[in-house]
Amino acid sequence: MMRTLDLSPLLRSTIGFDNINRMFDQVANAKEAAYPPYDIEKVSEDDYRITVALAGFTEDDLSITVQDGVLVIAGKGTEEETESTERFLYRGIAKRAFERRFKLAETIRVLDAKFENGLLVVNLQREVPEHLKPREIMINSGKKSEKMIEGEAA
Repeated sequence: MMRTLDLSPLLRSTIGFDNINRMFDQVANAKEAAYPPYDIEKVSEDDYRITVALAGFTEDDLSITVQDGVLVIAGKGTEEETESTERFLYRGIAKRAFERRFKLAETIRVLDAKFENGLLVVNLQREVPEHLKPREIMINSGKKSEKMIEGEAA
């Protein structure tokens, strides 16, 4: 039985989230492979970390790009020679090509990336611009008040 997610109660009280329904549909219909395994951590209130396990890869095999709010981590797999694959009785360390995508919020910025001991660590930070920070709005009483224009009464 297929379940559908009804977002109409949420969308009734939000403005400007027109694409959220499309994003949920993409996630629900995604048939994403489990390779390579990764963790997403919330390090502090505004700091995040993505750690990807990449045994057998080198820095030269990897690329990290950010475009249109999507962080893409990709790895080039290598073809092993036939004679070297024949010597393995079991091959559990995969080194196949991959592309892992992470949709970033507008306020998330990629700080840096580090590759050490087979783990790729990407550090991210939330940067909220001034116009998105909470601000208090003055409430006018509706009473007519005398306005000052360049130091003189209007």
